[in-house]
Amino acid sequence: EVQLVESGGGSVQTGGSLRLSCTTSRFTFDGSESGWYRQAPGAECELVAIISGGRETYYADAVKGRFTISQDNAENTVNLQMNNLKPEDTAVYYCAAPRIEPDTPCKDPLNYWGQGIQVTVSS
Repeated sequence: EVQLVESGGGSVQTGGSLRLSCTTSRFTFDGSESGWYRQAPGAECELVAIISGGRETYYADAVKGRFTISQDNAENTVNLQMNNLKPEDTAVYYCAAPRIEPDTPCKDPLNYWGQGIQVTVSS
C-alpha cells in the first residue's frame, strides 16, 4: 500500500517556525501535484498549499506570506516551511499526492494521504 510519511511537526510558541517534510518510497513527486492540508480540532479539513510541476504554487489566504511549499526531487520530498506561526495554525497536517488541485477535497480517495502530523502553536 502506498504511504506518504510526514515528519517535522511539534510544538512552538507564537512567531516560531517549523518545517514539515513528506516522503514516499513508492513513487516520485517529480511530475506530481502535491499538497498539504490541515484539520484543527472541531474544524473542517482545509487545503493549505499545493506545488505543481515542482514550481507552480498555490496557497490558502490564511497562510500566504508565512508558509512556503517546495519540492526536492533529489530527496523525493515535499516540504512546508512555516514561519511566523500563530495559534490558529494549530492542527494536524496531512501530505497528499499525486493529483492535488485547489478543489480537491480533503481525504479524496483518488489521491494518497499521509497519516498526519501534529503542529501546536502556543500563545
